[in-house]
Amino acid sequence: VTWKVLDEITKEKRVWGVRELLWEFGKRMDDENSFLRQAYLKKVPVYVPGVVDSAFGTQLFMYSQSKEFSIDLLADMKELSDIVFDAKMTGALVIGGGISKHHTIWWNQFKGGLEYAIYITTAVEYDGSLSGARVKEAISWGKVKPEARRVTVYGDATVILPLLLASVYEAVEHT
Repeated sequence: VTWKVLDEITKEKRVWGVRELLWEFGKRMDDENSFLRQAYLKKVPVYVPGVVDSAFGTQLFMYSQSKEFSIDLLADMKELSDIVFDAKMTGALVIGGGISKHHTIWWNQFKGGLEYAIYITTAVEYDGSLSGARVKEAISWGKVKPEARRVTVYGDATVILPLLLASVYEAVEHT
């Protein structure tokens, strides 16, 4: 399926940003339960800064070895920075950590920091990983404002996130 879609879209152009590429895959999916399909239908951009570190990334690499195709990783960085600088206020729901956490909060330090931050993680602080870094670390860099509304929830995101979303849906229904 991956190569079929790539064959179709490389007729249009050869160099793609990751968000654009995922958009094209979502556009072509029939599965209404697919995250990428719903993101495409709702016009929600999906950014995956570590796309090459995946089975999908391996497929993209393999395709590029025999076809004229490449990924512009910096295109997404430009879009993310534009989103942050164009926004009146920013907030982040960080599920897990690592590279996605870094890219989510990074640009905010150049704008004064996030106004809202929710971290859902199982990572611990003592090993020095970004995944385990607490909100106070982000505050020290200016990635989160000291007065920001913030919380860290320690637990498995596959359990926590559905409970959190159910609570949000319930609260929205009653407003």
